Amino acid sequence: MKITSIDTAVLTVPTPKPMALQYPHHKMVVAQIATDEGLRGLGYSLVFNGGGAEAVHTYLETRLKPALLGEDPLYVERLWEKMFRVDMGIKKQGVAAYALSALDIGLWDIAGKAAKLPLYKLWGAVNDRIPAYGSGGWAKYSVDDLISEAQKYAGQGCRYYKMKIHHPDPAVNASRVGAVKKALGPGVRMMVDVNQGRDVLGNRAQARLLEEFDLLWYEEPVLADDYDGYAEVARAIRIPIAAGENHYTRWEFKQLLDRKALQYAMPDVCRANGFSETLRIGKLCSAHGVQLTPHLIHEIAIHVVGALSNGFLVEYMDWAPPDLFEQLPECKDGLMRIPDRPGHGMALHPRALEKYRS
Repeated sequence: MKITSIDTAVLTVPTPKPMALQYPHHKMVVAQIATDEGLRGLGYSLVFNGGGAEAVHTYLETRLKPALLGEDPLYVERLWEKMFRVDMGIKKQGVAAYALSALDIGLWDIAGKAAKLPLYKLWGAVNDRIPAYGSGGWAKYSVDDLISEAQKYAGQGCRYYKMKIHHPDPAVNASRVGAVKKALGPGVRMMVDVNQGRDVLGNRAQARLLEEFDLLWYEEPVLADDYDGYAEVARAIRIPIAAGENHYTRWEFKQLLDRKALQYAMPDVCRANGFSETLRIGKLCSAHGVQLTPHLIHEIAIHVVGALSNGFLVEYMDWAPPDLFEQLPECKDGLMRIPDRPGHGMALHPRALEKYRS
């Protein structure tokens, strides 16, 4: 089997309310890989809020795509190494990692279709039903918006809800968390996300005001590059740390794991150099007793969680319009059943490219 063409595009995707209050749209860099045997693979990277999507597309189209044309798509590991070593002066982080991720996801989609298996079974299945947590809670939401969104997810059986704590006043953040917790009651645990917004001292002050809420985790307390800061916060507060959406390789996660700086690992399959590296990250985390809870992209991240014994949750965020994909996994009783379709099981709606192409 040989790769004969790779068609790429940037899609501008409007977000539903209430997320549109914070981000009116996201962008997707899409790669559709064709082969001489008729199998096709869909890969994509979600670029949150759209920033840099055109740069991701350019790097994919001009540097990584030529490395795959004419190759056998079933040699996924070899092709991942080939892409990772293209341009050794460009670290596979940020723009380059998003681009590589889209192609790696598409290659694995072909591999699953060739084997006539969904990816989680191809990788060695643990579970076909994955617990999901509701996610959103953006800074521009009113308290009523927060409660409404949290109750929507709880109504689908989700036993966890995550919200942002972006206000500069820690007391305001604590008040907003408290209001949502009161509305949800004891049946739903909460998480909070700092989104790299505070320093070590600021996180100490903020976390003290949140301890009473029995939070599952406290996410991205400091800048992603500040590994020592992560470790210091982890030692200083009484809430477990989650991190990883802005870490791109197993070596970056090793920095966090060696410092005992996190309890929940959150690689993003569209950022962390695709399925291939996300699986490696997950297995590395298992050796450190750290649970895997991938960031976003629940519709395909469920395969990773379903294949690894330390897989815990997927992040369920209602970000896509109903006519972007043909069929999204549904959340019922707080669980998402992994589609039994070969590959990752996702396909773009027939009119999505025409409608959303930038």
